[in-house]
Amino acid sequence: MLIFCARILTACLLFLCSLAVAQPPGVEPLIHGVRNDLPRPYITLRNWGELPSDTSEWGAVTAVEPSLDGQFIYVVHRCFENSCEGRPEDPILKFDYDGNLLLSFGAGLFIFPHGATVDYEGNLWVTDARANDQIGHQVFKFSPQGEILMTLGQRGVGGSGPDQLYWPNDVVVDPRDGDIFVADSHRGGQNNRIVHFDRDGNYLNEFGEKGTGPGQLSEPHSIAMDSRGLLFIGDRENNRIQIMTQEGEFIDEWGHFGRPSGLYITPDDTLYVADSESGPDTGAGELTGIMKGIRIGSAIDGSVHSFIEDMEPLRVDHSGAEGVGVDLNGNVYGAVVRRRMLERHVLQ
Repeated sequence: MLIFCARILTACLLFLCSLAVAQPPGVEPLIHGVRNDLPRPYITLRNWGELPSDTSEWGAVTAVEPSLDGQFIYVVHRCFENSCEGRPEDPILKFDYDGNLLLSFGAGLFIFPHGATVDYEGNLWVTDARANDQIGHQVFKFSPQGEILMTLGQRGVGGSGPDQLYWPNDVVVDPRDGDIFVADSHRGGQNNRIVHFDRDGNYLNEFGEKGTGPGQLSEPHSIAMDSRGLLFIGDRENNRIQIMTQEGEFIDEWGHFGRPSGLYITPDDTLYVADSESGPDTGAGELTGIMKGIRIGSAIDGSVHSFIEDMEPLRVDHSGAEGVGVDLNGNVYGAVVRRRMLERHVLQ
């Protein structure tokens, strides 16, 4: 029995060691509080999902949002290359878990589709983080059949007023009361704020301003909510996640998940953070030496336990997944903008 137990223990230790990947020469295991030497327990499949017959290749993929009932996966992409302006393609694709295309919709509504979320009623919300003089600056709420149920912001008119948005990045909906929170604006945009609406789209409040201090923001690129109703804000240009109450009270900030482009929190409060931009500094405050990829940990205590390494983790220009989503089977999806592809990561 002792020999058997020893063999089991040895096998387990070998398995755990196999998950940790040796770093490339010259890469430090800990940079700016971010670990580069985390276990990597996923295998990656690229370009998962059937494209529509009129679409020959992915545009820039920006968001992946599985439905909460475990039936569907929504993927948002930018039609052709990196824009939907003047394009005939549908930017929103709905798949089953085998990657079969079930529905596509949204053509003609977006310039620069960006962030997304699926609410507790199964509706899909998508932001438009650019505009021309006709469309843009809006958030759309769609039914599972692709019908427009609500819009936030003024069509083609950006601003900072209570009924306006300017290049909104992302959106999340509170499952308890339906309140809506929009992260506004994209890089170089007019606003650095979180805008709070009620379930009917009526403006309630906003918080945040440009800066680096607690509660201040510089490109709130992503937003998610944990089981307690706390807001996790991907304060990307400040290289941190800020945790706040729904009233804007600062709780904490975490820099050890990397530079947050995308956030996803599962019902058990597992936090997935997509870092697509770390190093080198292009003038937006990127931190060098940090490997691009998706870091996985706890939204409750901030611990980080796993890493999905990007295909080019130390590339000079940006290449990693910006958006991240997780299905009910635990598969992780990466929405890759620069290389225009959809990644599916499966636990070994």
